[in-house]
Amino acid sequence: MKKLILFTFMLIGLAFNLQAQDISKNALGLRLGNNDGFGGEVSYQRGLSKNNRLEFDLGWRNSNYVNAIKIAGLYQWVWNIDNGFNWYAGVGGGLGSWNYNYNGIKNNGTFLFGAGDIGIEYNFKEVPIQLSLDLRPELYFSDSGYRDNNFGPDLALGIRYKFD
Repeated sequence: MKKLILFTFMLIGLAFNLQAQDISKNALGLRLGNNDGFGGEVSYQRGLSKNNRLEFDLGWRNSNYVNAIKIAGLYQWVWNIDNGFNWYAGVGGGLGSWNYNYNGIKNNGTFLFGAGDIGIEYNFKEVPIQLSLDLRPELYFSDSGYRDNNFGPDLALGIRYKFD
C-alpha cells in the first residue's frame, strides 16, 4: 500500500512538472525571416494561460522587385520540452499590401492570408529573453497577383524581451 501511495504521488508530481510552462505575460521583440525577400517583423506575444497565447506581428518584406507590409495575428498552443525549451504550434491570419516594380512594369495590391505556425523557443532563466525559430506557412488570397502560387513558407528567427 505504501508503494502505491508513493507511486501515485510520483505520478502527480511528474504530471505537474510536465505541465509547467515558462510563458510570460508579455513579450516584445523582432522576428527576422525570409519569405519572398528578407524582412523583419515587430512581434508581440500576450500570454492567455499557462498553455496558450496570442502573437501579433507587424512586418515588412523587401526583395529586388517586390516590397510588402503585412500584419498577422496567431493563436498558439505551447508545450514544455525541458529546462526553458518549449515548442509551439498555432493558427491565424492577416492582411497586407505590396508593390512590384521591374523594368518600368509596376503593379500593386492588397492580400489576405491564412497561416499556420510551428516552432521551438528557449526562455533564458537569468535574463528575460526568449529566442525562437519557427516556420509559418502562409496561404494568400488575392486577385492582384501577389504570389503566383498563392503560397509562401516563412522561416524566421525571433528574439523577444519578456515582461509582466
